[in-house]
Amino acid sequence: MTEQGLREVEHEITVRAPADAVYRLIAEVENWPRVFPPTIHVDQVEQHGSEERIRIWATANGEAKNWTSRRTLDPAARRIGFRQEVSAAPVAAMGGAWIIETLSAEESRIRLLHDYRAVDDDPEALAWIDRAVDRNSRSELAALKTNVELATAAEELLLSFEDTVRVSGSAKDIYDFLNEARLWSERLPHVARVQLREDTPGLQVLRMDTRAKDGSTHTTESVRVCFPHHRIVYKQTTLPALMTLHTGIWRLSEDPEGVTVTSQHTVVINTENIPKVLGARAGVAEARAFLRDALGTNSLATLGHAREYAERAAS
Repeated sequence: MTEQGLREVEHEITVRAPADAVYRLIAEVENWPRVFPPTIHVDQVEQHGSEERIRIWATANGEAKNWTSRRTLDPAARRIGFRQEVSAAPVAAMGGAWIIETLSAEESRIRLLHDYRAVDDDPEALAWIDRAVDRNSRSELAALKTNVELATAAEELLLSFEDTVRVSGSAKDIYDFLNEARLWSERLPHVARVQLREDTPGLQVLRMDTRAKDGSTHTTESVRVCFPHHRIVYKQTTLPALMTLHTGIWRLSEDPEGVTVTSQHTVVINTENIPKVLGARAGVAEARAFLRDALGTNSLATLGHAREYAERAAS
């Protein structure tokens, strides 16, 4: 504490990567859901020179939160200052900085600084923030270390693809079908069980059991950010064994003739589990093919039922 009610903390980690490469990874917020486990989605609201305003959706102590921050980028000093513009309770104010320091040509130190207050300076709320900041900071730094140091290997393990369908209906009806995931066990044959929690409008926690082609089921949990009636962004927080990351987007584009609906997936393969899931002779290529087929099949099935729903509503 430096003054009444204000907490200041610092976390750091050393990585085997050049400082400039680390700085770029942190500066590019569109990659944060891939880099930082708590981050679900980030939108850049505005940018003026070295100043930018971003909106972040992330989990903290298992709860989904969102807030708006302003950042100041200083590439020469490798420093990124941030300050929450609109904080989510129990946080009253939050700010800090990323500082990247060169240790050698191949090694750097990442320092993550935070300062914050709790609403009404409540001690219990401050303790909650302490735990969230400590957990998220350690998680963010560990993930950043892994992503930077394994950058060359990650290219082979990263899989990103899209499936698209055309619908003779309205974007609102398609969006409603995708948004009302609590009904998916009734509407989608490959969904065995579903639970949906939406404590904040447009911010959903979706847990479901999905049937595979062989009849087995696997449980996943996702946090979804919903933007009526054109986009739903999600990140799985409980993953199947073959993935260490899975993010996705349902994107709707309406025109006078109908709607183009796209399902986008981004996956990082968990190489440790390939033999257990696909057999001892399988490798990364087989894992990529398996995931492309499995995820694409489920997405196209969902889009097919959504199209039927929307076209019935339009008829």
